[in-house]
Amino acid sequence: MESGVNVNSKGSSQHEILEVFKREMGFNPPRKFSRRISASEALVKRIGLAGKLDGHEGCVNTIEFNYCGHHLVSGSDDRRVMIWNVATRSLVLSYASGHVDNIFQARFMPFTHDRTIVTSAADGQVRLGQVAENGHVETKKLGKHHGRVHKLAVEPGSPHIFYSCGEDGLVRHFDLRSNSSTKLFCCSSFTENNQHSSSNSLRLNTIVIDPRNPNYFSVGGSDKYARLYDIRRFQLPSSNLDQPVNTFCPKHLIETQDVHITGMAYSATSELLVSYNDELIYLFQKNMGLGPDPMAVSHEDLDNLEEPQTYSGHRNSLTVKGVSFFGPNSEYVMSGSDCGHIFIWNKRGGGLVRVMEGDRRIVNQVESHPDIPVLASSGLEKNIKLWVPMSDDILPLPHDLQEIVESNRRGREDHSRVTLTPDVIMHVLRLHRRQALAYIERRHNRDDLASDDEEDENDAYILGLPDGDGSIEDGNSSECCFCKKHIPYDTINK
Repeated sequence: MESGVNVNSKGSSQHEILEVFKREMGFNPPRKFSRRISASEALVKRIGLAGKLDGHEGCVNTIEFNYCGHHLVSGSDDRRVMIWNVATRSLVLSYASGHVDNIFQARFMPFTHDRTIVTSAADGQVRLGQVAENGHVETKKLGKHHGRVHKLAVEPGSPHIFYSCGEDGLVRHFDLRSNSSTKLFCCSSFTENNQHSSSNSLRLNTIVIDPRNPNYFSVGGSDKYARLYDIRRFQLPSSNLDQPVNTFCPKHLIETQDVHITGMAYSATSELLVSYNDELIYLFQKNMGLGPDPMAVSHEDLDNLEEPQTYSGHRNSLTVKGVSFFGPNSEYVMSGSDCGHIFIWNKRGGGLVRVMEGDRRIVNQVESHPDIPVLASSGLEKNIKLWVPMSDDILPLPHDLQEIVESNRRGREDHSRVTLTPDVIMHVLRLHRRQALAYIERRHNRDDLASDDEEDENDAYILGLPDGDGSIEDGNSSECCFCKKHIPYDTINK
């Protein structure tokens, strides 16, 4: 069995009782008590399935709580965006996003009363959904990538600023106060002579912003390096805009060529969590970086580099999975798995705390409530699951955990395929068919793409200067649709 499976719950139970005693004696203020109890391991071990949110007609690829945790936004293969009331487990509204392919990301913009939602999808579009008082939702295209866009990153506390990254290697900066987006740079592979070209551009899967310093953001994609950038550098003239300020990678993966990054997350203290395809999850501290050019790091420096914390037991192979923190101060790490389970580890030490069956097939996303020990998960099933501490007793790890972990380990090491059910096979075939049709369409329209590329050559890389492809005002990209209202939208924030 892999390390990190056995845990001791006696100490955490005593900690929980002590915190309650301090609260009763008046030593713990209510907010401090709530945050410390939410991080209690004994409470995490009581988490169980509380209910399901049914409504989507396709796989749910993205979920996110709003700032206060009252509502949840989701996006699906059905190309619809839905907002849910978490407490009542009811659908607030549903609207057609305007995307023509699977939605991969849907995010609330902060301080907009949950009325401004940005989305990205397999069609390469980044779109805006604006909810009006009467329940109408106007959607418009904000920008376009040549390839799928898996993730968006919203600047903490800003109702205007967010970023996108795509499989074309581009990172774009959006400001909803303007009518344009800015192409920051095209991310490329590291080479011995530090030469950059479109032929070695990376497919980007994820982008995250440091919550303690929003000037910093990190991206990850089709190689092993997590790259850290400083947005302030793009306001200055430079000939090497895709040069990061730091890079991160486990030492043993530097020489490998068959791993890539699918998900990343920042902790409350700016630690960087990175999940690798068919590998493990790693937690990097700031002092674990390889510098802006990892190719220039000497073997001596590598030997002196501290190893990141590792989290193992799951399997991340078939889909682009996210990874996230759990707890008011990021005390735990969470991930879905190809085996259909949700894994929760202690951030410190990497021991498994809770393993739950979250999907009959694959769990892709696990997201934490911002304030209380509640989480949501989604996968290949057409629903969202809500998990809360509801058991009177501490729940044990699965009796067959050793078999689950061992099967996932063998699969990772052998790069073998998991057993697929017929509906999963059909889902994968549909994805391949969509990709083939998109490829044929791109070939038929390559004259248009060539003109797009000519526009890209004139794109502005400096913040504040618009580029041709990023125009928000697009005559064919704006539409108005009526959302299916299940609760009057004027009550959404009451």
